[in-house]
Amino acid sequence: MLIIFDLDGTLINTIDDLGQACNHALSACGFPTHQIADYPRLVGNGINRLIERALPAEHRNEATVLRVREHFVPYYDAHNCDLTRPYKGIPELLQALKAQGHRLAVASNKYQAATEKIVAQLFPGIFDVVLGEREGVKRKPDPQIVYDIVEAMRREGDEAIDKGILYVGDSLVDAETAKAAGATLVLCTWGFCTEEQLKTAQPNYMIQHPSELLNII
Repeated sequence: MLIIFDLDGTLINTIDDLGQACNHALSACGFPTHQIADYPRLVGNGINRLIERALPAEHRNEATVLRVREHFVPYYDAHNCDLTRPYKGIPELLQALKAQGHRLAVASNKYQAATEKIVAQLFPGIFDVVLGEREGVKRKPDPQIVYDIVEAMRREGDEAIDKGILYVGDSLVDAETAKAAGATLVLCTWGFCTEEQLKTAQPNYMIQHPSELLNII
């Protein structure tokens, strides 16, 4: 089976590093900052949307977002694993899935360079395909990222996708992505959305601990 994981809020808790990077960039551009506890409600659609939501309403325009991003990216590139860690039980889950012969992939709205760096540092040798936000490719909830993962697996002649595709995420964006791609949807409750919010997406499965995924596949 091919199992596709979202990254932030599903595999890893990135809020502290994202919040500190965003506050650094906002401050550098003369804008007010936020409490780290405010950032879970701001994330979920890539760095540009994070910055847009973090800006004062009257400054939410493309030019300002790009100006803040110029400060965000180099800071985040240097500090994106300072405080970011896998959620409890995730490393053990991934090892178990690999041992069972499943193919694993990451589908993130985080820009590609940061996605690759974080996955390589925290999960070396685990994932078969790692995709983030790429220029010219629509972000989730557009299902293109799932199609690209499937195509990469097919190019390698991998037959895992013939046994089904499971998509594991923590947000309504993930839910829309999985449904648009025709994948079986698993939503986890330890991420950035409340259980009540996730229930509105009517997932195929909802899990409260990573180990519960082993009972589904």
